[in-house]
Amino acid sequence: MKLAPARQAAFGALLAVDRGTWSAEALAAKSVHLDARDAGLTSDIVFGTLRHHGELDAVIRQCSNRSVDHLDISVRIALEMAIYQLMFLDRVPDHAVVNDSVELARRAGKESAVPFVNAVLRRVLREPVKVPETASTPDWLLERWIAQYGEETALSIAKASLLPPERYIRVGSATPPEGAFPTEIPGGYLLPAGDPNGFRFQDISSQAVVPLLDLQPAQTYLDLCAAPGNKTAQALETPLRAIACDVHLSRARMLRSLEIPIAVLDATKPLPFESLFDRILVDAPCTGTGTLARNPEIKWRLKNDDVFDLRRRQKAILHNALDRLAPGGLLVYSTCSLEREENQDVIENAVAKDGATIVKTMQRLPGRDQGDGFFAAALTR
Repeated sequence: MKLAPARQAAFGALLAVDRGTWSAEALAAKSVHLDARDAGLTSDIVFGTLRHHGELDAVIRQCSNRSVDHLDISVRIALEMAIYQLMFLDRVPDHAVVNDSVELARRAGKESAVPFVNAVLRRVLREPVKVPETASTPDWLLERWIAQYGEETALSIAKASLLPPERYIRVGSATPPEGAFPTEIPGGYLLPAGDPNGFRFQDISSQAVVPLLDLQPAQTYLDLCAAPGNKTAQALETPLRAIACDVHLSRARMLRSLEIPIAVLDATKPLPFESLFDRILVDAPCTGTGTLARNPEIKWRLKNDDVFDLRRRQKAILHNALDRLAPGGLLVYSTCSLEREENQDVIENAVAKDGATIVKTMQRLPGRDQGDGFFAAALTR
């Protein structure tokens, strides 16, 4: 039996994600040989399955009376991606979805599971199951958001995490491509569809961080945790004497096209610079809970303790960065996290222990604001 290339690629990508690969990387690797139409369907299946993972597993439980935790991972993924297509996509025939999912289980060496897969999917078609959207947000995470933002906002954040993110590009002072719409961030455009014409994709909330630095020509500029370099490139739209850093050599190599000095260093340790900097950006490593629509696997991998582990690193990085800030200079600390421990708590610690002064803060929330969730604070000393 011939399998649809898109479903075969999606199955391989989801297996790779289960083994720890990031979804975007897995998708790119499995889609490289596909035409544009099949690549688009593969992307829909992979990201949709990951976003709605909790709902899909709830449907499997109701239609099989089995715990999904006891299913072989190949069988589980074949079922999840099939149910996602049956429930959320209307451009593919139901019979093709069922047949391909049965064949995927067979090719994975799970012949004995074929009747089970077929029976579950046939039941889904006969007896549609209603599952609340909140099933696709881990309880502990939703409870955190309710405590911090209130129930209405928390539910709005959770709902936004199930939607495909809009496409934004960074144009700067250049002429935007046809079909692009300006945003409230100068130089940032929404591109609903079409070719970006060489402009880089960058979420609009990410683009909102750099303006807080109030960059002026010829200033000295330090960018810690800079890879992959989108914010660095945006900062360099202003002529600066800049240096960019990252902790990993592989990530630092992503910055070479910027044509500025690059340093590989661990910013949780004292920084090796003798000079002070007029402007510093600390785009800190974080849980990424503001980017769940874009990186849906995060919510299924993340644990509550991870928030506190990251907070320790964030405090150390900010402390070392403030030590290199020139008098009257400006430092911006930012994360794509929604968690207070990684945002306000880190800033309050810098105020209390490092003598920092808050100039301005910004918070963007999915479902309330355009783009991903972001927090940023501009500090001086």
